[in-house]
Amino acid sequence: MDEQSRLEQDEQMVDEAFQHLIETYLKSHHRKKVDIITKAFNFARKAHEGVRRLSGEPYIMHPLAVAQIVSEEIGLGSTSICSALLHDVVEDTDYTVEDIENIFGPKIAQIVDGLTKISGGIFGDKTSAQAENIKKLLLTMSEDIRVILIKIADRLHNMRTLGSQPENKQYKIAGETLGIYAPLAYRLGLNKIKEELEDLSFSYEHPQECNDIKQRLDEMSGSLQAVYTSFITPIRKELDSHGIDYTLKARIKRPYSIWKKMQTKHVGFEDVYDILAVRIIFKPKKLDDEVAEALQIYGYITKGYTSHPGRFRDWLNHPKANGYKALHTTLMSKVGKWVEVQIRSERMDEIAEQGFAAHWKYKDGEKTAEESETELDKWLQTIKEILDDPQPSGMDFLDTIKLNLYSSELFVLTPKGEVRKMPTGSTVLDFAFTVHTFVGTHCMGAKVNHQLESLNYVLKGGDQVEILTAKDPQLRREWLNIATTAKARNKIQAQLRREEREKQKEGERLLTDFFRHSDMEPNSMNVDKLCELHQMKNREQLFIAIGLGRITLGQADIDHLRAEREAKSWKRYLKKIFKRSRKDGIVPKTSTTATPLPQIDRKKPLILNEETIAHYIICDKCRPIPGDEVLGHFDERNRVTIHKRNCPEANRLKVADGNRILSARWDTHKRLYFPATIRIEGIDRQGVLFQIASILSQQLNVNMHRLSIEASEGIFQAEINLEVHDVEDVRTICRDLKKIDEIKSVTRIS
Repeated sequence: MDEQSRLEQDEQMVDEAFQHLIETYLKSHHRKKVDIITKAFNFARKAHEGVRRLSGEPYIMHPLAVAQIVSEEIGLGSTSICSALLHDVVEDTDYTVEDIENIFGPKIAQIVDGLTKISGGIFGDKTSAQAENIKKLLLTMSEDIRVILIKIADRLHNMRTLGSQPENKQYKIAGETLGIYAPLAYRLGLNKIKEELEDLSFSYEHPQECNDIKQRLDEMSGSLQAVYTSFITPIRKELDSHGIDYTLKARIKRPYSIWKKMQTKHVGFEDVYDILAVRIIFKPKKLDDEVAEALQIYGYITKGYTSHPGRFRDWLNHPKANGYKALHTTLMSKVGKWVEVQIRSERMDEIAEQGFAAHWKYKDGEKTAEESETELDKWLQTIKEILDDPQPSGMDFLDTIKLNLYSSELFVLTPKGEVRKMPTGSTVLDFAFTVHTFVGTHCMGAKVNHQLESLNYVLKGGDQVEILTAKDPQLRREWLNIATTAKARNKIQAQLRREEREKQKEGERLLTDFFRHSDMEPNSMNVDKLCELHQMKNREQLFIAIGLGRITLGQADIDHLRAEREAKSWKRYLKKIFKRSRKDGIVPKTSTTATPLPQIDRKKPLILNEETIAHYIICDKCRPIPGDEVLGHFDERNRVTIHKRNCPEANRLKVADGNRILSARWDTHKRLYFPATIRIEGIDRQGVLFQIASILSQQLNVNMHRLSIEASEGIFQAEINLEVHDVEDVRTICRDLKKIDEIKSVTRIS
């Protein structure tokens, strides 16, 4: 195809995309302001003229796609559509926010400005910049919620077109999406978008597992349809007999949700029992009676089925913080499978899919003073409180914010009977900080249902809580192990930081005196060596520990520094490691003293083999082995740590330090051994342990490092530390052990 034909084809594609956007907008309930949308489109088209995306298509297709999502999938109006069309103009061209304001007015300019401030992903290259960029995101969100809604639409289209990015960028962007954007979409009620963001991220981070689950779902689609058809037949008959205007939908659990349950519950695909759910969406006879009618429907459908006593959820009278309302119950089908049933009105269903954007559609007039404090307002106020006392590092700040994004709720009562909404898992200490910061810092316990309880008591729905306080502050660092909510942890950390700043100054002074009296150079290299010796993550932690008296510097520190100074070259050190590795057949233990790489090519994957493995640190939390999907992360000193892609630490790094993520590949050919741990559960019978040991040592020639076993009431659980070549070895071990009749499950836990 010649250049002219290509340009003509591009023009046609752009025109068709814009026409589709206008048609979608005209079908909405919004006032029809086509002229300003057309003006914004023509402006953006001209501004991005001649620019193409990595995929090769004209750049204007991206703003058009974002605007389409904003209109069709989120349900926003002309102001948001224009802002979506213009969202990259200020960042990528010579136009300014003032130009946008002069042409399109202050409101669109304000939104575009907010989007520009958080452009290029949430995070920058440096840790110090990360917290600032997260703050920008949240501040602009609290000023105009449409900023983050458009940003979510922008991220959704980027995820839909992520295949054109290099692999390390895919991990970074997918990690950010799972860590921030999907939780934000959930918190704002955009459930459909949240699920798509999760599934897209999953497909890039764990492509094989994603494809396996999709294949399993395809294979069982026929049986699921049969269960669904059989299950809804009596429900249809019952609802029809009562004149209910309704629609029934089958909801199949999403691949990421299935995988996540498999990971957290340590179960296989076949053990995830809630893959199928039924959604009843009804049109209420009167809008004011929709809650009562939902309860009536619940009564109708439970006549022919047995309900699960522990899986009834009333989100009607107690909506989720993101506005979600529905009634959930789980019923036993005629074929012996539990099926979840969700009952919601048409209004509830639209709000569940489009979140707060759909809330606006159903508002009648202005809010009254009593209605002004919505759940969204309350959440944004919590975010503002966190911003008022920000964390010193992007990682800490990120963790604090994430606690406020994903959380299910329970309801507790004050001594006066007022209902307070708390995240599930909240403790007495968390509740104290919701009352007031002073009450939190002076809390020494509580009366829960008139019984004295400690700070770490985990609240249950319906608890009545009275906080007991002391005259003096009671705050201690151990409270961070008790507090679970973002607000409580943030307030505790803020107070601790104030105290630690003084101790840090004292520690620096003591360290300077130590170097002077020891005839040592007070340089950064020596400080870093002391950090490694005392297992401190950074210098600030070392200073604080010294200032608090947790570390007392002495002769052992002097000897260590002198030994390091006189150590042989890294080359000879590596040779020693290789010699031990070949002799023992085991990969060297995880360490922070791996050789720094002289140069890293971020565009190429790391090859993990016998020659290169000593260059890298193996994460001691997830302990990856050949066959695991892995990635690398390099720090300021070019040391690379290898993580499983689903390692919690790697997930944090993908979000908060994504520009240092590297793709990685195994190439070990069963020449090295790695540690792995399996868990075995089964019936406690005489001789079972002998059979396990026989299969491992005699049949499979596997070396066991440690075995721990517990038995109770005829059931046993065992954990075995093994030496294996790769994941395939683990699969073989699990398969052969499952042949023992008494063993019911064998799973790898690390």
